[in-house]
Amino acid sequence: MQELLNQLCNRKILVVGDLMLDQYIFGDANRISPEAPVPVVDVDRHQQVAGGAANVALNLRSLGAEVEVCGWVGKDADGERLHQLLDQQGITFHDRFHSSECPTIVKTRIMVRNQQLCRLDQEAPPNQYALKQEDIEWIAEKSANLDAVILSDYGKGILSDPLIDSLLSQRSEKQPIISMDPKPRRHIAHKDLDLLTPNRSEALQLATLHPLPHEPFPAKEVCQRIHEKFSPRNLVITLGSEGMLLSQNGEVTLNIPTTAQEVFDVSGAGDTVIAALTLALSSGAGIEKSARFANHAAGIVVGKVGTATVSPQELLSLLVTL
Repeated sequence: MQELLNQLCNRKILVVGDLMLDQYIFGDANRISPEAPVPVVDVDRHQQVAGGAANVALNLRSLGAEVEVCGWVGKDADGERLHQLLDQQGITFHDRFHSSECPTIVKTRIMVRNQQLCRLDQEAPPNQYALKQEDIEWIAEKSANLDAVILSDYGKGILSDPLIDSLLSQRSEKQPIISMDPKPRRHIAHKDLDLLTPNRSEALQLATLHPLPHEPFPAKEVCQRIHEKFSPRNLVITLGSEGMLLSQNGEVTLNIPTTAQEVFDVSGAGDTVIAALTLALSSGAGIEKSARFANHAAGIVVGKVGTATVSPQELLSLLVTL
């Protein structure tokens, strides 16, 4: 593990996707409002963290990578705060993606005793976040000198077929590695990528399968169908408490059990997985070693409340206890 962690340092990674500001309002609820049948939350504290594709960037940076991000941030107070959070961690945000036409995407979660009571979303329609052709060309040109590009799709509109096509046409034979955490509802033709990391639900959607409740996950059929439609070099399906499923060429190659000791919050776990996986692959590690590394990282993150990152020290400490 220490050898792999040393290899991750200073890898140059670009994250392209839906940047968000995640807000948390923590408090307690001991009474019902006289105005409506809803709990009254006595607010204790607030917290703001980088979310969405920005959380992928934070995970990469925490593991030692040099990170740049591309995604729309509004010229508003929330956008300034998100920019500040990225800058504090040494993550490069390019000013061309500061826009007065695209409000910053904000998710506000009301947390009562570490349980999410509700979520408030502020965002514009997806077409408002679409990239112009000059932006796509700029991103593709920049990617040629990097070790990897992560496409972080939260379904808000920035990722598109033209962007993926441009990235694929720009890269050389071996770099950059291009990986994607997909949102099937966007119907993007994410074909011939180096890595796809859907969760259980997303994998079923990509495979156009609708199993009945309580049926076991149809791993073989899912992997075959995704390979036929999208031909990813590596497919890693995250299965929550059941760990990770690895597939190549449409065949299931390995099932890795989870290392999570406690689960408080799964939000952001997918960000950690694709960050750790892509970073390890870009350093020359094989898919199995990279997946086990990402599985350990995700096992730590789900034990934290809210979107979170994992440090090399935490990973090394986990291995001592296993």
